[in-house]
Amino acid sequence: MDYKDYYKVLGVSKGASADEIKKAFRKLARKYHPDVNPGDKRAEEKFKEINEAYEVLSDPGKRRKYDALGPNWQEQFGFPFGAGRRSSTYRSSPLDYDSPSGFSDFFEALFGRPTSNASRRTGEDIEQRVEVTLQEAYVGGMRTFNIQSTETCPICRGTRIVAGKSCANCSGLGVLTRNKRIQVKIPAGVETGSRIRVAGEGQPGSGGGPRGDLFLVISIKPDQLYERKGDDLYVDINVDLVTAMLGGEVPVPIPDGRKLVLTVHEQTLRHYERLGLISPARKGNSPHSPRLYSDRDIERVIHIRRLMRDLGVNLAGVEAILHMKDRMERMQLELEQEMARMQDQHVAETRRLKDIIERLQHGSS
Repeated sequence: MDYKDYYKVLGVSKGASADEIKKAFRKLARKYHPDVNPGDKRAEEKFKEINEAYEVLSDPGKRRKYDALGPNWQEQFGFPFGAGRRSSTYRSSPLDYDSPSGFSDFFEALFGRPTSNASRRTGEDIEQRVEVTLQEAYVGGMRTFNIQSTETCPICRGTRIVAGKSCANCSGLGVLTRNKRIQVKIPAGVETGSRIRVAGEGQPGSGGGPRGDLFLVISIKPDQLYERKGDDLYVDINVDLVTAMLGGEVPVPIPDGRKLVLTVHEQTLRHYERLGLISPARKGNSPHSPRLYSDRDIERVIHIRRLMRDLGVNLAGVEAILHMKDRMERMQLELEQEMARMQDQHVAETRRLKDIIERLQHGSS
């Protein structure tokens, strides 16, 4: 019988890690699964071959034995080279294996024929990406998900054989696929990349072993109102000019439907005024006269808020920046005035020289 290169079957190198072997198996198993290829016997054959390769390479003991024997395994078993060679096939397939176990003759020659008393193995874990809203991430709660679950065949109990023959109920696969609805609690505070473990909802085990686990990988949907940065939420609130200038209360919505009340203090503007960042006029000569805020004062307040909110500049830094800006504006104004003065001087000097030239010309004539 022919040597089977299980590394080649899974498309991995001989030095591949257990994680690389698992990833390769999952990718190929999804591609050739009978549910994805209904009625395709060749895909079913390939699926069994992939399972057999993974059965060996995922088991450290089997893998060591397989690697130690190598392509010349027949000589080590005492078979003359080339004697009794026959191609490996699988039962209940177009190639029709001689073995009723669902494994190839090569596998059985190395490891024996599996029986219903095969060793118990825990099933593989499954990852599934799910999307939740920011509101769900904020408050948490129960969510219902539809998943495709693989169940152990109740007839052969995952061993693939019944009474020495390939199990007809699962076509010798050992598993059946079912659609299933599960309820999962989403903890408050989850973020993109968070993993929620759902125990016992992974792949079924073999030989009566327990199921693996299902891990839901969370992705938070973008929200039109809020921006999330770590554990902080940012929201833009419209504040009318009167409240911004004179103080007042502003309602702020939060994701659970409630509203917080934000107090805008007039003293904030007074503090800006004391620092010289804004210069409101007075209606009258008394220091107690009402303040008159100009468009420039409003623009300055907006500029201050942007520096502090978007760039993280503290108030001392804002003061330095705005004073430097004022100085640059004054220098720009002085420069423009000097340029205008020089231009006027140039025009006057040009006229004076023109008059001198005209007088000289009249005198010479």
